[in-house]
Amino acid sequence: MRVWWVGYILVGLAVVAAAIYAAFVFSPWPSVLLIRHAFHRDAVARNLALEKHAPADIGVMGDQLYGEGQDETLDVYLPAGVADKALPAVGWVHGGGFVAGNKDDLSGYLKILAGHGYVAVAVGYSLAPGARYPTPVLQANKALAFLARNAGRYHIDPNRLFLAGDSAGAQIVAQLAATVGNPAYAAMVGVSPAVAPAQLKGVALFCGVYDASRVSPEGPFASFIRTVMWSYIGTKRLDDDPRLAEFSVNRHLTPQFPPAFVSVGNADPLAPQSTLIAGAIGAQGVSTDTLFFPEDYSPALPHEYQFDLDTKAGAEALERLLAFLHRLAGEATTQ
Repeated sequence: MRVWWVGYILVGLAVVAAAIYAAFVFSPWPSVLLIRHAFHRDAVARNLALEKHAPADIGVMGDQLYGEGQDETLDVYLPAGVADKALPAVGWVHGGGFVAGNKDDLSGYLKILAGHGYVAVAVGYSLAPGARYPTPVLQANKALAFLARNAGRYHIDPNRLFLAGDSAGAQIVAQLAATVGNPAYAAMVGVSPAVAPAQLKGVALFCGVYDASRVSPEGPFASFIRTVMWSYIGTKRLDDDPRLAEFSVNRHLTPQFPPAFVSVGNADPLAPQSTLIAGAIGAQGVSTDTLFFPEDYSPALPHEYQFDLDTKAGAEALERLLAFLHRLAGEATTQ
């Protein structure tokens, strides 16, 4: 009798194991759920560490609806004493590999930007695999249109707009910025640009991925990359889908791309992507500021290093970002 029970148990375990294996093979969802759990845990800890650097008197207008979708909301962070001023605005798109993250993850960092005289906006968007490419790009464009249309309500100068993003958000922002001055690319992506090139003063790109063909299928980041690209693009292959060429924003840059600030940590597996996009932007004759670190920089700087303001490198990244924004926002006021 015991032998029969053992047999049933072994068969049952084999069936469960096969089902789990099939779930991971035929759908990205199991891996995505694991990524979301890990990302949320890290984002909460990171944001708590940032709060001590943020001013206490920042105004917040949360969950502003920029569209009809349930994910189409944004949070607006306002400096104290804004009164009737029209200030430069930074619209920031969060990271998370297109499958994780939340606009709330940015609250600490954007309060700091607001404390330096900017209307800082955290843009929410729909996550993969529930929403696939190019949905977040279209949503970011919709959010930009909403901010330009409601500039007075949010104390925004619509002629001093900036876009910023980290990780997946950097790719979304870079792609949207490329469509603003490239009508052919805008048509390819399906974007009707919300603003004119003259209104978009600059973009800040942290640790993003910009060329799908340069993503390595090997190494410590490989499993993660395969999962997020499968989730976002809808294919496991990174070499034969035409949408990957469209996704690869470095192939669609023009001299009308806005001035850029690009940075990445020296231990980030995606570091080559940032040097690639900085070089591609600069090759178009566009002003490009960079903050890169030597390979032997210590302590080694991981993905999303810029959000750790308790490190020298994180503090330097903020200082350089603010200098970039101040220069271009100031230039706009004198034009």
